[in-house]
This record gives sequence, C-alpha cells and structure tokens, in this order.
Amino acid sequence: MTPLTRITLDPDVMGGKPCIRGLRNTVGTIVGLVAAGRSISEILAAYPYLEEADIREALSYAAWRVEETEVPINK
Repeated sequence: MTPLTRITLDPDVMGGKPCIRGLRNTVGTIVGLVAAGRSISEILAAYPYLEEADIREALSYAAWRVEETEVPINK
C-alpha cells in the first residue's frame, strides 16, 4: 500500500479521529458522503478546500482499516 500522506491523527483535532490534512473533516464524514451517493464533484463543491486526492485517500484509508485485524492481548 502506498503511504497515506493526507490522513492525519491528532488528539487535539476532532478527538483524534482520522482527518483530512489536519482539517476538521473526518475520514468518516467523507466515506459517509460517498456511501450516501454523493459524487466527488458534489463533495468538492460542498467543501471547496478539499481536493480529489483527499477523497480518494480517505476511501483508501477506510478500506485499509476495514481489512485490519485486531488481536486481543491475554493478560
């Protein structure tokens, strides 16, 4: 997988949720808009400071997270 350079995690921004370039737009918001049927052009019109690459990377990040496996640690 190519490195994700547009997704940031900062505990001081949106409670540490993954965001786009440190902005207050979460990956979840972008993925939710796509899931609701919004096109990339509609999302960019609603959030003009975002770029198409931001949306594509948000989708890539979400796909990666869904495939990630968490292993419990036995204490």
